Amino acid sequence: MQLGAILQLLVLLAAANGAPVLAKKILGQRFAQPLDGGRLFVDGRPLFGASKTIRGIVVAILASTLAAPLLGLDWTVGLRVGVFAMLGDLVSSFVKRRLALPSSSMALGIDQVPESLFPALACRALLSLSAVDIVATVAAFFVGELLLSRLLYRLHIRDRPY
Repeated sequence: MQLGAILQLLVLLAAANGAPVLAKKILGQRFAQPLDGGRLFVDGRPLFGASKTIRGIVVAILASTLAAPLLGLDWTVGLRVGVFAMLGDLVSSFVKRRLALPSSSMALGIDQVPESLFPALACRALLSLSAVDIVATVAAFFVGELLLSRLLYRLHIRDRPY
């Protein structure tokens, strides 16, 4: 198991997932245009929901891209992590809207697995990750996000814990 690569990936995932939360805290509703533009899917529910913003996607990708060189990785690894983490997050939001769950609600597993699995798979060759490394990354992200979410809520950085 490659603990170094797993830790690097987890830091990049934290940057990608934490940046939108910090941007919302700092900027409030400024630049918070919903990514789906308020469009509804054929089922009459929002495509992604109001909490998925253009600002959030952009800052997530920028944060992970800028963090990669600080970890000794090429910036393209950070870019890939950011893009695929946000793709996973959008898939999660899409599924949650189909299940009639409100924006920012927690759905155990749906919220954590795609946004860690997609980037891990996308970086498999770049970081020489094995299947065990990918499973370990997803498991660590799953637990870490739940614990960190509660801490950020207590610090008044998150609006609600998971």
